Amino acid sequence: MRVILLGAPGAGKGTIAKLLSDHDGSVQISTGDMLRAAVKEGTDIGKQAKEYMDRGDLVPDSLIMRIMEERLQEDDCKNGFILDGFPRTIPQAEELKKLLAKLNMSLDMVVNLDVPKEVILDRLTTRRTCSNPDCQEIYNIKSKPPTPEGKCEKCGFPVIQRDDETEEAILNRLDTYNEKTAPLIGFYQSEGLLRNIVSLDSKKTVEAIKRAL
Repeated sequence: MRVILLGAPGAGKGTIAKLLSDHDGSVQISTGDMLRAAVKEGTDIGKQAKEYMDRGDLVPDSLIMRIMEERLQEDDCKNGFILDGFPRTIPQAEELKKLLAKLNMSLDMVVNLDVPKEVILDRLTTRRTCSNPDCQEIYNIKSKPPTPEGKCEKCGFPVIQRDDETEEAILNRLDTYNEKTAPLIGFYQSEGLLRNIVSLDSKKTVEAIKRAL
């Protein structure tokens, strides 16, 4: 499958992408992972991206698209891919459309994971992350708690609440999403690719996507 997952922060894009990947071997691609891999491999593009990342600046779209072009041509994408959280803006969507045409690829579907705001707030404010940079296991104090001492079950490091997962930070992230990324829903609707799925249960959401495909 060749699918894009849209959705606000906390909508569960990463979880759904992993379940879909397990289903048919399509590779999950997030821009963050893709950029980190390019930097780690020390490619020319990776070195350029690192300069922006080290300064705390956003990596420009032109560079992201060059990394995306390389990534989509790797062998593991032959079975399909799931773009998790990309594109984020209309210009990125337009550039991605050109890139896919250049690579003679087409999207099967764009899925918008529709999750109520109060559910997102509950999910993210109760999320905890292992503080070990080599682990980063995700917990939830309600549905998947760490140890009673507040430590990671895998490596024993303390778990923390990230700065961007306080209620105030989440509301700011949702405002940014609504301003910049939500317009993609209309873009892909006009392309005839959009499927809107109310996503409250990850397994049911995956089944709904598989049926739509």
